[in-house]
Amino acid sequence: MRALKGIAIAAAALAGIAVFVTLGIWQLHRLAWKQALIQRVDERIEAAPVAAPGPAEWPLLSQQAYEYRRVRLRGRYLNDRETLVQAVTKLGAGFWVMTPFEVADGYTVLINRGFVSPGNRIAANRVRGQIEGETTVTGLLRMSEPKGAFLRANDRTNDRWYSRDARAISAARGLASSAPYFIDADAIQAHFPGAPVGGLTVITFPNNHLAYALTWFTLASMLAGGSVIVFMNRRTRPVHAIHDGYKDNRHPSEVTKPNPTSEDVAGSRAPYAPERSSALRDKLRLHATLQGAWPLVGRGGESSLASRPARSDAQA
Repeated sequence: MRALKGIAIAAAALAGIAVFVTLGIWQLHRLAWKQALIQRVDERIEAAPVAAPGPAEWPLLSQQAYEYRRVRLRGRYLNDRETLVQAVTKLGAGFWVMTPFEVADGYTVLINRGFVSPGNRIAANRVRGQIEGETTVTGLLRMSEPKGAFLRANDRTNDRWYSRDARAISAARGLASSAPYFIDADAIQAHFPGAPVGGLTVITFPNNHLAYALTWFTLASMLAGGSVIVFMNRRTRPVHAIHDGYKDNRHPSEVTKPNPTSEDVAGSRAPYAPERSSALRDKLRLHATLQGAWPLVGRGGESSLASRPARSDAQA
């Protein structure tokens, strides 16, 4: 039973250590992936702008290959079809101004022109900030944000938008051949009061994977160390001392003679002492052998001779 209990404890400890180590290794893989992502994005945002992906490339779009790529395109804004998407930025709460941009090649791309405060949500309040005619837009390619924000779904019927869902917004505005991505426009130098503020793309990737990995490995080490201590204690724990029917949890070397009682002093019984009890039992056996009897010597050194009548010489 003791062995089975030890095996069960060992199995549980090994399972826990394996789980903690696995989680630590997984976090190291996540760390490598995150570092590669950060490096890739840094290279893209600092690179020279390239042409925005056209309809032929749309089926091949992927977040890993295209997101945050610096692109440039030429065309004109469709200001009468803009859409406001709720946003919270370093400038406060307000809206992103998502305006369709008609490219000369015959397709449209949603452009996030930037942030406006609630007081400038109406286009008539920022007429000077509207860009008319043909122009060039440079910015970062962003993948669509479908469905909405956390616990807040986009409401196309009431024209309430909480995420920049390129396909849904394009469909709501009746845009044909619209790109499945949008572009965060760079900040423009000639900025008019009330005009959308561009260049507010937040490029921050939390990277706590190393701390998480160290946490899991530390837990694995603590569990391993604790298991070793437990098993060392189990191996060095003294076996229960059993003397003449008396059970004691102490090691035999730690067993001391108890203080004598009044009954002990009177001589009715001797205090408990393993060595004395054993010697007395041996003497009784020897005496019984010399007398020609074979009594049963009980525990505590008491002989059954005391309960038998002594044989007379005549009987002998």
